[in-house]
Amino acid sequence: MFPSNHQFSGQPRALAVVETTTTSIQVDLNDASLVSRDEVQNGGFSEAKSIMESSEKLQDDLRMLGVKIKQHEDSLKLLRNQKNKLDDTILDMQVTLGKYHSSSSPGVNKDESHLQSEHETTEQILQHEKSAAGILCQLKAHHGSQASHLSLTKDVLGVVATLGKVDDENLSRIFSEYLGVQTMLAVVCNTFEGVKALETFNQDGCIDKTSGLHGLAASIGRSLDGRFLVICLENLRPYAGDFVAEDRQRRLDLLKPRLPNGECPPGFLGFAVNMINVDSSNLSFVTASGEGLRETLFYNLFSHLQVYQTRAEMVRALPCISEGAVSLDGGMIRSNGVFSLGSREEVDVRFPKTSTMLEELESYSETEKQMIEMRWQKEKLEEDIKRELALLNTAKFNFERKKQDFVKFLAQNSTYATQHQFQAGRR
Repeated sequence: MFPSNHQFSGQPRALAVVETTTTSIQVDLNDASLVSRDEVQNGGFSEAKSIMESSEKLQDDLRMLGVKIKQHEDSLKLLRNQKNKLDDTILDMQVTLGKYHSSSSPGVNKDESHLQSEHETTEQILQHEKSAAGILCQLKAHHGSQASHLSLTKDVLGVVATLGKVDDENLSRIFSEYLGVQTMLAVVCNTFEGVKALETFNQDGCIDKTSGLHGLAASIGRSLDGRFLVICLENLRPYAGDFVAEDRQRRLDLLKPRLPNGECPPGFLGFAVNMINVDSSNLSFVTASGEGLRETLFYNLFSHLQVYQTRAEMVRALPCISEGAVSLDGGMIRSNGVFSLGSREEVDVRFPKTSTMLEELESYSETEKQMIEMRWQKEKLEEDIKRELALLNTAKFNFERKKQDFVKFLAQNSTYATQHQFQAGRR
């Protein structure tokens, strides 16, 4: 590299050659002041002038090569930035197309009538009649909107399974399996006060079965057995980064994974936290500190969980998986170094689906065409980068060769300069 601040002075008093590795060679050559009147008379002036002209010529050559190096480095930087932007755009398109093509993955029923609906999710929750989620859904089914005004439930936003939707059945299955039924049935509260209202204790430290959710269950002829999860949003550590620009869903602007060669792993579809769709009724919800459901609830549930098309592609991407990954054909990595093997587990409570894939087929076809064009542009940029890199290497090679010529020139004329300074000193 030849930094822009490396300059070769046009004055004959200071000649500097700066190597790309910051090695500096500095030589002071005095101009006509080094030449005595006697030397002018004896032809010394002509020799000194020749030396100065040669050194200036070498210096100019080095300066020109330095300018070329800088130009090629700037061009490379620009081309690589353009390629990175194209990579990100192509990756976003792959995520969109992957949601459609996931319907052809093993175990996926293409019959749209079998896709999970919001009503079916509620029915699944109600099957767990002795769970906190089942009791809350039962209450809502019998009392409708009035249930949200009860002092016990006014701080409850809902159950995890009802607060998000996905674009296809396969994502619903793999996300639900990753979280597990207990988390899918977790009750979500806004504040810790709401959590405390769900369960109270008597003086002996035992659960008071006549109050809280236990009392509510008894009032509708149910019993609440075992433990249940409650998630308090205000106590979660929220996502602290940026959001995708102009995205109504306020998806998180997470850094995409990169292999050691800088490329995005083949088969990567996106991050699970961004594949959850939040209903418009919940998009406006924020905690007291101003965070929404995605950056609190779903970020804590999924974090940086990566989604891949196939298990084989997920395994090949291991070098850039740090917080778990899943694949549409059932592969699952819980965390770095922790693999979940065996047959897929069917979780009976799943996220509902947003819309049918058939309605979006025309949009996907257009996206596919755009991605083909983007990939062609990327290939062209890669060729431009190779060509520019070759020109840069040639310029650096010529610079090194010219620098060696300059050093050799200085060494050959150092004897003359030394003798001249000695004679000038005697005068």
